[in-house]
Amino acid sequence: MSTSHWKRIVIKVGSALIAPNQQGCSSRYLLGIAQFIATCRAQGCQVVLVSSGSVAAGKHRFQDTAEPSVSLKKAMAAAGQADMMATWDKLFDFPSAQLLVTHGDLRDRERYVSIKDTIFTLLDHGLLPIINENDAVTTDKLRVGDNDNLSAMVAAAADADALIICSDVKGLYTKNPNLHDDAKLIKQVSDINEDIYAMAGGATSSVGTGGMRTKIQAAEKAISHGIETMIVDGFDADTFNQLLKGQNPGTLFTPYDEPMQEHLHWMTHTSQVQGELIVENDFDANLEEHDTQLTSDDVVAVKGNFSVGDTVLVRKGDGTKLAKAKSNYSSCLLHFISDQEDREFANNAQQKTGPLISDKNIAILEQI
Repeated sequence: MSTSHWKRIVIKVGSALIAPNQQGCSSRYLLGIAQFIATCRAQGCQVVLVSSGSVAAGKHRFQDTAEPSVSLKKAMAAAGQADMMATWDKLFDFPSAQLLVTHGDLRDRERYVSIKDTIFTLLDHGLLPIINENDAVTTDKLRVGDNDNLSAMVAAAADADALIICSDVKGLYTKNPNLHDDAKLIKQVSDINEDIYAMAGGATSSVGTGGMRTKIQAAEKAISHGIETMIVDGFDADTFNQLLKGQNPGTLFTPYDEPMQEHLHWMTHTSQVQGELIVENDFDANLEEHDTQLTSDDVVAVKGNFSVGDTVLVRKGDGTKLAKAKSNYSSCLLHFISDQEDREFANNAQQKTGPLISDKNIAILEQI
């Protein structure tokens, strides 16, 4: 790895770094990060900051927060977001811009492209985009849930060269280092498999929502897009000195040699499934070959409520996942067609309406 080769990076900073004591924002651990960002920019590397912390930053402004309700957490986020942005602004001598998103924004292709355009425009004009999930308004259905995975989605949207995820440990260990003295730091990962996931425990911080597993999920999303990914200790100021020297202070996840195409990556890792088309277990058509490979005769069941343009999962009855694809039919229309006993009527209806899914909007899944 070498920072001199980075043209654009995304750095993710968690709640424990922003508000370590949940008593409002603190610059204690942020100064080193801010200096790193400023140095990268001075060297010609564009930076996007994904910053958690709005709920933690706003918590001290409310009473009886031992077990806050959903509405109270949203209020905390609304109050804390302004404090968080103000804290970052104090640490920079260049302008920044706030961009709040939900998964509903990211999974909609038109809005996703709009987010990309906004990020690139901000960067082209010398502003630092500071991105967070819009916790004040999002719902369970529309939320990403953790900023580790959000940072990977942002890195893909920004066409970043590297993603740096700040943690409260140096990186991925063979065991939880807070519980096991013999835990060893893994310096480099070239293949994210079940063994790697097995090493990830739960969250080690009482402040954040993500643990090591979400960081590995984020790394998997990023490296499949060709983005070098690192998990580092954000509490250690020397971490960022090492990064600027081209050293690896944590765990480096090396990117795929052949990254996924942008639209396939979005379909696979960002677009959210709204329903399912279930086919027979012996279905073996090549869905990539042509969009007419899947017909209403092949579909034995339709699950979920979805509209035209929503993403659906095509799977076999035994659970084998075949593809994620944009549906050209609503679930209502598919139910209507499948309920017709007259197959000639059903086939004529499909011929008039077109293919069930589009071969230009499909991602074949690797038995996940």
